[in-house]
Amino acid sequence: MVNAVKKYLFDIQSCISNIDKYIGEPKIYQAYLKNEMLQDAVERNLEIIGEAINQLLKIQPDIKITNARRIVDARNKIIHGYDSIEPVNIWAIIINHLPILNAEVEELLK
Repeated sequence: MVNAVKKYLFDIQSCISNIDKYIGEPKIYQAYLKNEMLQDAVERNLEIIGEAINQLLKIQPDIKITNARRIVDARNKIIHGYDSIEPVNIWAIIINHLPILNAEVEELLK
């Protein structure tokens, strides 16, 4: 595996870990919704994840990450369409998609 690929995978893993740490357990949507600083921190980490995947796709277009292109598109929407992003959409990413991405990244790093 190319070192740049490893770096981006570690960056993704680190951002997922940050998001999990920031939100804590149990994951409670209302607590997330009430905390603007938490929302900002989560969105920043999602931006980094999206950019890391964007760079990975340039190096290794066939990388085994489910919905890689959609993750990059979500990053672009967070950055460029920030005014149309709803917290519930970010929450859905956190709950439904990050666990899958984390498992895939762990497998790629083996």
